[in-house]
Amino acid sequence: MKLSKTSWLLLTIGIFIITFAGLGVVRYQQVHEENQLNEELALAEAKLNEVQLEQLSYQQGELEKQLSQATSQFETVKAMLSQPTGSIAVSGLLFDSAETYGVEVTELSSSGLVSDELEGVPCSILSLTARVEGDVSDLISFITELNGDLATGVVKSVEISIPGTTSGEKSSANIQLVIYTYQGD
Repeated sequence: MKLSKTSWLLLTIGIFIITFAGLGVVRYQQVHEENQLNEELALAEAKLNEVQLEQLSYQQGELEKQLSQATSQFETVKAMLSQPTGSIAVSGLLFDSAETYGVEVTELSSSGLVSDELEGVPCSILSLTARVEGDVSDLISFITELNGDLATGVVKSVEISIPGTTSGEKSSANIQLVIYTYQGD
């Protein structure tokens, strides 16, 4: 069968129209799918941004709370370390506590103030050495109370001597104290 030029032309145009229509349908589906994916992507990005902002806001709040607590603790410690603790005031405290607990301070010496740091905080440090005598239970109570009374100090070491009952000597304790005073601002 032989086709005429017109038939060939119509056949070519038909194939071209069918191909063009098929390509049009495929392109329409691609555009539709692309739009749908873009909408889903925008929705996912919006949710992601919202979640990240909520988490960051929560973290910021927590960090601000921690900073506030740390600042408060710093101010409390700073105020405590800034209290005057000259050797006269500490000596008075030592003698008052000794009288309360029935022990006798027989020696008291100090190496004087030195400047140093306590955990990175500049401080004046006053080292004291005391010798006290009395009953063992009174010595222990005195040392325990003394350690509690020194808000900015600490009993570094204690050496208690308990003589034999026949010697007639009293029990004694050698105490080393360190008093810290804040040196900032």
